[in-house]
Amino acid sequence: MSTTTANLKGAEGADGAGGENEAVFSVRNLWKVFGPKAERVPGDAELAALSAAELRERTGCTAAVRDVSFDVRRGEVFVVMGLSGSGKSTLVRCLTRLIEPTSGTLSIDGEDVLAMDKSRLRALRRHRAAMVFQHFGLLPHRTVLDNVAYGLEIQGMSRAERRAKAAEVVAKVGLEGLEGRRPGQLSGGQQQRVGLARALAVDPEVLLFDEPFSALDPMIRRDMQEEVVRLHREEGRTMVFITHDLNEALRLGDRIALMRDGRIVQLGTPEEIVGSPADDYVREFVRDVPREQVMTVRRAMRPADADEARRGAAVAPDATVSEAIEAVARTGFAVRVMDEGRCLGVVDHERLISVVGGGAPARPPRPPRSPRARRRNR
Repeated sequence: MSTTTANLKGAEGADGAGGENEAVFSVRNLWKVFGPKAERVPGDAELAALSAAELRERTGCTAAVRDVSFDVRRGEVFVVMGLSGSGKSTLVRCLTRLIEPTSGTLSIDGEDVLAMDKSRLRALRRHRAAMVFQHFGLLPHRTVLDNVAYGLEIQGMSRAERRAKAAEVVAKVGLEGLEGRRPGQLSGGQQQRVGLARALAVDPEVLLFDEPFSALDPMIRRDMQEEVVRLHREEGRTMVFITHDLNEALRLGDRIALMRDGRIVQLGTPEEIVGSPADDYVREFVRDVPREQVMTVRRAMRPADADEARRGAAVAPDATVSEAIEAVARTGFAVRVMDEGRCLGVVDHERLISVVGGGAPARPPRPPRSPRARRRNR
């Protein structure tokens, strides 16, 4: 899959008519070029096709983001990941124009972000899209409660009202009882929770995370990942999460955009990226991922015969291969894949082993036709 195909495939998949497929952020052909006369690069096909090294040598410019297109769907966790220098942090800063894009289009809820004046841009950053950074940026002389309430104070909310709201959010992120402490009296994980609470307090439409857990110890980092998962499950808030850690991306993301040299090389669900890498770079990236913990039974299903469809253990279509292996090992028989009372297919140990071993994914069987459809086709 080419970069253009990956970009368009991810973007088109988000163009639903509403609900969870509705696009919050819509990005098309976005470039960010640093250097002299940067604006000439995107419009010049010859310059745009140069490698990073060739572009620097010829123009003195660096293209941090190259012709990127995607949509962020309402209510999803959209993860942008890549190695250092891939352009992911520049990209997330372009979404609220903390960094000004060089060219392309960018909108939030259909409103042109690039056309916003300073007043509209302030409103975007204060009310609609809140950023959680790796470096917490807490005010050392303020208590936890007053740090969390800071954004509300900027909005002009009264002291009593903002402190009451801050107290609710402090409890939500697990810091109840620590409201009177100052940042220097908190652990790194607790400080990051304050940063998260401060972003949540302004009730933004979108939360933007720029590698927020990179500096944390592994155990605390896992706790914070669990916190993000819990908050998303409870609130359904749209999130854009930047990380260089593949395991973190797979754990948190509904969809993942994998970047390299400023481009998106693949955009898809964790299962799509692990199961169907777009190129050798992605394949190498996911080589050590335990496939059974990411792939679902949809990849391993085969059609069920009449007896298999009526009896036996069952798993949901989104159950992982690991969960299905446990069920097959426990019963000794093929396990049904059931969705709202319908048997979509079965998985057996041969199919499961094939998926774990990286074999070609099985094509999911067609769902059984209704009696009416069968009569119509006679």
